[in-house]
Amino acid sequence: MKTSRAHAIRSKWRKTQVLLRHQGIKPFIPETRKYNKASLTSMLEKYKMVYVKPDLGTFGKGVMRVEQDGNQRFAYQYGEKRWEFKNVEALYKGMSKQVGDQSYLIQKGVHLLRQQKRYSDIRVMVQRNAKGIWEATGIIGRLGHPRKIVTNYHNGGKPMAVEELLKSHLSPSKQVELIKNLNTLGITIATQLQKTYPNFRQIGVDIGLDRSFTPWILEVNTKPDPYIFNQLKDKSMYRKVIKYWRLAKEKRKMTVPAKNENNVKVKITKKAKSA
Repeated sequence: MKTSRAHAIRSKWRKTQVLLRHQGIKPFIPETRKYNKASLTSMLEKYKMVYVKPDLGTFGKGVMRVEQDGNQRFAYQYGEKRWEFKNVEALYKGMSKQVGDQSYLIQKGVHLLRQQKRYSDIRVMVQRNAKGIWEATGIIGRLGHPRKIVTNYHNGGKPMAVEELLKSHLSPSKQVELIKNLNTLGITIATQLQKTYPNFRQIGVDIGLDRSFTPWILEVNTKPDPYIFNQLKDKSMYRKVIKYWRLAKEKRKMTVPAKNENNVKVKITKKAKSA
């Protein structure tokens, strides 16, 4: 299957390059480069704090928070552990144990909004309806594990209603305005990705808010887990998300490439299956 026809796009780098072509999305993407010693050095000099993550990683696995302080000391955190170094050479060597031979990216660090001294972010679910039109079907807050730098549910994060996450920071009217803007951004992202990758039907956009409530696109997942929404007390959002998720699953079955007797790829339609 060609990449442009994929139902899920794994590479964060490829997705980022597609999104950067859209001038309305570009301002919300933290500067991102391919990870190497030179980019680590220059990005730390510029931002003092960065995130280093696998290009093909999921569930927050492999993500490191890297910092440089005013005394030219360096440190990185992975999981619940933190390592400190006297210079960038030692830092890079130490991080190599985690990186190995995998392809990694380095991204400008966003000082995420915190609650209870825990990092937080927001997942916006965007899915195609039966007519193929993109809809923002769900939005949920995620509160990270107290001792970790990632917020993923599979990494100890706590899902919560986005209103609960924001209530100590914004008035109800400001919350409504922000949620509307995040949903619109999610739909814009899906529409832009669809130009290059036409077959996928749903995305989960992870958005971090900084201390001024500016949204930053941390990651776009084209194979998002719908079940996180089942953690909410109000199940109405989950019911809509799972309905569209099942629709996407059915549509995918109808377009899976198969091989005929001559070993040529053909598309299986629902009608052909029952023939």
